[in-house]
Amino acid sequence: MSDVTYLKSLLGVHPDFPKKGVTFLDIFPILRDPVAFETLITHLLHHIITTNAERPDVIVGLDARGFLLGPIIAMRLGCAFVPVRKGGKLPGNLEVVKYAKEYGHDEFEMQSGAIKDGQKCIVIDDLIATGGSASAAGELIKKSGGKTLEYVFIVGLPFLKGHEKLDAPSYWIVEAED
Repeated sequence: MSDVTYLKSLLGVHPDFPKKGVTFLDIFPILRDPVAFETLITHLLHHIITTNAERPDVIVGLDARGFLLGPIIAMRLGCAFVPVRKGGKLPGNLEVVKYAKEYGHDEFEMQSGAIKDGQKCIVIDDLIATGGSASAAGELIKKSGGKTLEYVFIVGLPFLKGHEKLDAPSYWIVEAED
């Protein structure tokens, strides 16, 4: 069985969550299985190492599931991890971007100076849907003088065309059907 088939088989499927008409794909069953979790991390690392001509300096994890993957990937690659959080969650001087998401509006923030001028970044999260949060993270990276190499996800919903809003290539392991 391929990595993709294996990981897809473990995703939890929850119809009508968080609202009627939406099917939620749950990554937590993968995280509960150490072999599956290692398969996920190894797959993402292999993709990042073999696809990107430049090695990243920073892995940027999106609130909140990107925090589960990003630090592990960053540690294995020997680079920094920078969290991007929802508004009001970080102390200190901040860069802030407002964005539209699947179910309304929100804002993302990142500590000023967390990404240095010219640093190469990879953004990681569990899912790409409408692209609002990933695009906002890309704006924060750009405001900080960094460059986004790629956006990496576990699940992609390409029928929502969120990946078309991004300023760098995107990759997802599992493609959800509409």
